Amino acid sequence: MLQLGDEVSLYSLVFAVVLLGTRSPLWTTALTASFYLFVVLFRFPQLPASRARQVLHLAKDTAGSGKASVVAHRGGVHDAPENTIAAIREASKNGATGVELDLEFSADGFPILMHDDTVDRTTNGSGPLSQMRLSDLGKLDAAAKHRLRDKFAGEKIPTLEEAVEECIKLQLSIYFDVKGHPDETAAALKDLYKKHPVLYNSSIVCSFEPKVIYRMRQSDPEVLTALTHRPWSLSRLGDGVPRFSSPWKHHWMTLMDILLDWAHHHVLWKLCGVSAFLIQKNFVSPDYVQYWRQRGVEVVAWTVNTQVEKEYYQELLHVNYITDSLVEDCQPHY
Repeated sequence: MLQLGDEVSLYSLVFAVVLLGTRSPLWTTALTASFYLFVVLFRFPQLPASRARQVLHLAKDTAGSGKASVVAHRGGVHDAPENTIAAIREASKNGATGVELDLEFSADGFPILMHDDTVDRTTNGSGPLSQMRLSDLGKLDAAAKHRLRDKFAGEKIPTLEEAVEECIKLQLSIYFDVKGHPDETAAALKDLYKKHPVLYNSSIVCSFEPKVIYRMRQSDPEVLTALTHRPWSLSRLGDGVPRFSSPWKHHWMTLMDILLDWAHHHVLWKLCGVSAFLIQKNFVSPDYVQYWRQRGVEVVAWTVNTQVEKEYYQELLHVNYITDSLVEDCQPHY
């Protein structure tokens, strides 16, 4: 739970900021108290730590530290076509304890596995998902652009249900990565959890967007959730290159990044009652892991792709990591 020092710092900062804006101690006190009541009344409690550790496969070792597990990114994007049944099977064969899968929707509302909002990058088709029905998607080759396309030729885009059933059969934990569609996602996953209750102890719903996680907890407060975060994501691309050529826009989005980072670490995680925090690997350290564990939140690092990095996270930090490949070093897929 939130430490006392954190609460004092949080509401002191809110008080100072509001006071600077209003210059009225009375109004400042009232607005700060309202913010406090909002957080207290509308936040979701964290689920039991034992459930989180079960889903994340964090067994205690003899020294009392968590023994880390390996999660295949999009099913293991380097080892098989991403977000496919073949990738899930390869991940299991190569020793993954879980898979991270991206949830999207066809034009006729069926939940499917896809990272992008178009099919261009990964298949032999072209066009936005918003204009493609499930029957159209079923005609595409999901291995067409993969480096091992000959081995996996003809692999199909799976529905969410097909992927989940395969993961359950192989006893893999699932990290549902949700990019948007909070209402549709919450409804689809709620139905899926009802149909497959084993998911409550074998899956976690993750998103960069706090509104997705909050909506999921509203829909079913028993579902384990996590926030995903990469500092400077609004102003910079995954490789650090600025998103915007305009200096004014770049500086403005940098300021938004600072505010978003502060909100993730002090407000949003508590409001959503998350059990894990998925953070880009460059920002993980022993102190950072300890920061979150004191708050009952487990850290998962992404995307970890070299043997040296894997040993660091698994043997020194004892945190789960998400990787593109379980069999060799590779370049990251952002």
